[in-house]
Amino acid sequence: MPLPLSSPLSASLFPLPPFPPPSFPLRLPSPTQTLLVSIRRPSSPLLSSISTARFSRRSRRRISCCSPVPASMEESSHSQEFLSHARAHWVVRYLISWNVADDDNLVYLYASRKANLFLSDKGIEGYDLKIQLEAEHCGLPVNVTQKFPHLMGYKAFKLPQSTDVRNLLKCQLAVASLCVDGKCKNSTGLQLPGVLDDMFSYSGPLGPVFSKEAVALHLWAPTAQDVSACFYEDPSGGDPLEHVKLEELNGVWSVVGPRNWEARYYVYEVSVYHPSTSRIEMCAANDPYARGLSSDGKRTWLVDLDSEKLKPANWDELADEKPCLLSFSDISIYELHIRDFSASDSTVDPNFKGGYLAFTSQDSAGIHHLKKMSNAGLTHVHLLPTFHFGGVDDNKDNWKYLADEVAMAKLPPDSDKQQAEITAIQDEDGYNWGYNPVLWGIPKGSYASNPNGPARILEFRKMIQALNRIGLRVVLDVVYSHLYANGPSNENSVLDKIVPGYFLRSNADGGIEHSTCMNNTASEHFMAERLILDDLIHWVVDYKVDGFRFDLMGHMMKSTMVKAKSVLQSLSKGEHGVDGSKIYIYGEGWDFGEVANNKRGINASQCNICGTGIGSFNDRIRDAILGGSPFGHPLQQGFATGLSLEPNGYDHGDESVTNCMLSTSADHIQVGLAANLRDFIITCHTGKAMKGSEVLTHDGTPVGYGLCPTETVNYVSAHDNETLFDIISLKTPVELSVNDRCRMNLLASSIVALSQGIPFFHAGDEILRSKSLDRDSYNSGDWFNRLDFSYESNNWGVGLPPREKNERSWPMIRPRLANPSFKPKKLHMLAALDNFVDLLKVRYSSPLFRLRTANDIQERVRFHNTGPSWVPGAIVMSIEDGHDGKPAMTQLDPIYSYIVVVFNASPSEVSIEIPALMWRALELHPVQLKSADEVVKKSTYLAASGRFTVPPRTTAVFVEARGISA
Repeated sequence: MPLPLSSPLSASLFPLPPFPPPSFPLRLPSPTQTLLVSIRRPSSPLLSSISTARFSRRSRRRISCCSPVPASMEESSHSQEFLSHARAHWVVRYLISWNVADDDNLVYLYASRKANLFLSDKGIEGYDLKIQLEAEHCGLPVNVTQKFPHLMGYKAFKLPQSTDVRNLLKCQLAVASLCVDGKCKNSTGLQLPGVLDDMFSYSGPLGPVFSKEAVALHLWAPTAQDVSACFYEDPSGGDPLEHVKLEELNGVWSVVGPRNWEARYYVYEVSVYHPSTSRIEMCAANDPYARGLSSDGKRTWLVDLDSEKLKPANWDELADEKPCLLSFSDISIYELHIRDFSASDSTVDPNFKGGYLAFTSQDSAGIHHLKKMSNAGLTHVHLLPTFHFGGVDDNKDNWKYLADEVAMAKLPPDSDKQQAEITAIQDEDGYNWGYNPVLWGIPKGSYASNPNGPARILEFRKMIQALNRIGLRVVLDVVYSHLYANGPSNENSVLDKIVPGYFLRSNADGGIEHSTCMNNTASEHFMAERLILDDLIHWVVDYKVDGFRFDLMGHMMKSTMVKAKSVLQSLSKGEHGVDGSKIYIYGEGWDFGEVANNKRGINASQCNICGTGIGSFNDRIRDAILGGSPFGHPLQQGFATGLSLEPNGYDHGDESVTNCMLSTSADHIQVGLAANLRDFIITCHTGKAMKGSEVLTHDGTPVGYGLCPTETVNYVSAHDNETLFDIISLKTPVELSVNDRCRMNLLASSIVALSQGIPFFHAGDEILRSKSLDRDSYNSGDWFNRLDFSYESNNWGVGLPPREKNERSWPMIRPRLANPSFKPKKLHMLAALDNFVDLLKVRYSSPLFRLRTANDIQERVRFHNTGPSWVPGAIVMSIEDGHDGKPAMTQLDPIYSYIVVVFNASPSEVSIEIPALMWRALELHPVQLKSADEVVKKSTYLAASGRFTVPPRTTAVFVEARGISA
């Protein structure tokens, strides 16, 4: 029986903590209010300055209804600033904090039920109530500063114990400091999350709750003055069938109605003071706990997800049919956009293209492609955002299309006309990555055959079921770090209409933080965190998904992530219909913005999340393999792109500098190959033995930070930035052959595929996918994002990428696109796919590539060809299993007792003698012996000298069968 998210059982998973909840420290406000800010990206090993890690795929259009003023502006008396600023904080029931400079002035709290406050020469007027506050000379108590560390040093002011706080919180509020002559010295509004958490933290039912005879609605809105629900027969248009008042109890508004409310549409009307307008607003909003929706989120659809009508055949048995997963260390992930998967697939039913049902077409080219990788060992498909997001109309009839794709295809490969055609319709077509969250708990309607009614629910479930049946578990990309809109009137605003100023994180002035590019959310607030946890349970229980990737995870609190893991893993087949112990979570642990360096509490950044078993993306290995960072100069080279060994003309420095950069990159890659463990010891390029945490990036950031293998997600490319083939095409010398670029593509993928930890691959990298060098294709349409599973084209040279994000690089891009030698042929794509599948087969041929503990890695993994005398461009890794000579080492692999992997990034053959590896019975891996790649078959090993010979730009794997000696 699926668990209703608002049932008492769901509530019992989140018992209210004693005050203060130790997991809710707030964060230091950022002094920057401009939307386009620069941040420092952690761990780019070869760059000294880099830009934002995530802006590349965000719409930079500001949705805010507010107009925050820079925090650097000084407080001004005799102005209306206090109406738009909220620099004081109501932190607990009877305590207000304010960073006011005046010591001897009297401080008052003012309230107006109708929002009539204004500032005149006489001071604040228009109030219904004026309360003198008493200075608390001991300052804020420890429990408050623990919860709100960014308020350390603020002064504290007490309210009288008789104050009717509950009703005051529904008013427009301000505090003012008055001189002895009664003149107003300073004044400001108040931020309320602290007192709302103190007084209204709630673990009971929320959203719709169905019983046999009735339907109940519950809405948390403690600052609202009035709440009603308007019911409709249709998804849009028409007059309300019914207008029902909700009753409030302790901040929760509820109503019980007849069961025939089911399948109706409804919208909440919330009367509430909104600080962005300084008025009492009547806000029309969807239910934050909505589980059904009309097209484009016009109305909430009242739906019982446990209805048999919404379940595909054998849906309730899916938990018993899940693909086998013995350990998180066995996971490998393939990142895929739903529309990319099938929009260009001619073997898919035209009615299914670009949507959920395309995954149910078992004979399509795309499904055959996924089956091939699944059969080789791939375990998980990561789907880019699938919840209800803004930026794409749910109604396909409203979409605009290219006028003439045939004519477009005939344009020169370096023409700027294609991008002009794409950008002219980019906000009105059917394409967007989906990082514009509106409602988290509902499948996106544009991927369904009908955005109204049950289709999106039923078809989403069919998609999960179909992927599971071909051996692939499903990860959802969740975006709890920000929301698309705010304010009382924007149609995409939901949470900020219901409890203004609570769910979105505020800066020092009370304006909304935008370091994520839009409307940062505040998981440090109790009910915001609860909404996130409830939503995760909902996707697992009601849709049986198998994992979550957290966008901008570093903008969330570590405590939230730890709770998420704990709550999900507590779910059981018997009670909830799912095995929570198999749910893997990971995310982007970037540390920037107002949360950087724990300024708002311990955030879920890379270094903080270690020890939790939660994964984070390892950009250290990515930057070392490819060179620079995605935000440095595009021509900066790395280990796999020719650094030092094949210069591309970019001035990296003299030979001594480039040699040092190459050897440093090798150090970083070795740490990454060992799951980026904090305590794993390598011999670095200087010859010194160093722990992973002692190997540093250019800015002093530790390379190694993990405490267990599954905390590291190794990757070289993702939906962000250029594809792997594109970045290789940019960074390598122009005269290089396409064959050589294909080998570099495979070499880069092989480092990820054969590393300890979780390997992560961007869809299409295995078939040389190109986006015509677009560095940010979030809104570049099907044209630049095309994924061709017929293998006829990798989409290289379909025009200059869109001007907005790429124009500065057009002078570099143009000659490459125009050069026909850069474009791979079908034979290259097929060879690339076969070689990638071989890598998966090699990884899953031995548990030694998927070691489960840090101790196993430290015991078994070694690196050779290290120190000052290393042969440049070659990394040699060995993995040893238990054998007769080491009886204390547990045997993990019944087939192989020893594995050696040689990664040769050099443009020439390498021949290396490793004395420690003499007299072993090593042979080229059987998969590579049978490979269609004739180059790798030339790799050899001589036992008498321990000599490995490996061709250029090749990864060779040698294995020693158990029980065989040289």
